[in-house]
Amino acid sequence: MQYRTFGRLGWPVSEIGYGTWGMGIGPWAWKGSSDEESIASLSAAIEGGVNLMDTAWIYGRGHSEKLIGKVLNNYRDRKLYVVSKIPPKNFQWPSKRGDDIRDIFPRDHMLDYTKRTLANLGQSSVDLMLFHVWEDDWHKEAEWQETVQFLKKEGMVKSFGISINTWEPWNVEKTLDTGLIDAVEVIYNIFEQRPADRLFSVCDKAGVGVIARVPFDEGSLIGTMTTATTFDKDDWRSTYFVKDNLEQCIPRVEKIKELLPASMSLPHLALRFILDNPSVATVIPGMRKASHVAGNLAVSDATPLPGHLLAEIRKHRWDRAPTSWSQ
Repeated sequence: MQYRTFGRLGWPVSEIGYGTWGMGIGPWAWKGSSDEESIASLSAAIEGGVNLMDTAWIYGRGHSEKLIGKVLNNYRDRKLYVVSKIPPKNFQWPSKRGDDIRDIFPRDHMLDYTKRTLANLGQSSVDLMLFHVWEDDWHKEAEWQETVQFLKKEGMVKSFGISINTWEPWNVEKTLDTGLIDAVEVIYNIFEQRPADRLFSVCDKAGVGVIARVPFDEGSLIGTMTTATTFDKDDWRSTYFVKDNLEQCIPRVEKIKELLPASMSLPHLALRFILDNPSVATVIPGMRKASHVAGNLAVSDATPLPGHLLAEIRKHRWDRAPTSWSQ
């Protein structure tokens, strides 16, 4: 496992982090999760050098946080970084233009869900807390700024950041100028390449750590799906991989497969593309099975992609506008 410096915070974080959405059970989760298998996979990842875990209260209404808490107890001799997220008070993803932050992240709501996260983790503080939606027009509002400073001062939160809305890497830049945001979590993958246009350079200049999320486009870049793929109606993916998305997405995935070097998997290519950008501190694939852990962790020690291959991959950029199903 290779490590990178996480912005101005200076944390040495593993290039491959651990996304835990798939470990959540209940509404707004993925089906097919087993607590035993999730704990075993997370433990294997830590043994393999992963030291950053990303979660959120909404991932099973605290369930994934509780699983992480159980694992943390087994590794008290290691420094492991935990990232969680405060849900919007109206429980709507994404936020909408014109939303009032005082309705979405009022002070009492921020304090309440920070305390819930700490209780679930069994910890007195969390390394990084993120707003789980964001509108850049909120940057001037005083209440959230004061609350962030209070949480840091009290030691409940060591640092604060923003999980940027789907396919909107521009929707945070004015907020970064406040100096209160230590990290951003943004979709960056073979399809969604726009963060590299401007956001990454802004973050580099400000010393803001970058976490790349959705490296596999919620699963399409694993390479096993078809235009006929379906999911159970209570699996979140059934709301994302609707017919309109599949019919546009899968043919694009098939074209990327044609670029694969011999013996390289599509997930390996997808992760290596992200890591070949030095502005990314860590990428957080979901890993619910031991086989996922082994394959993903191996990418960190693999050689960078050759220049000509990177150039070909960049041609598969797909600039999408948020839709009713992109969430």
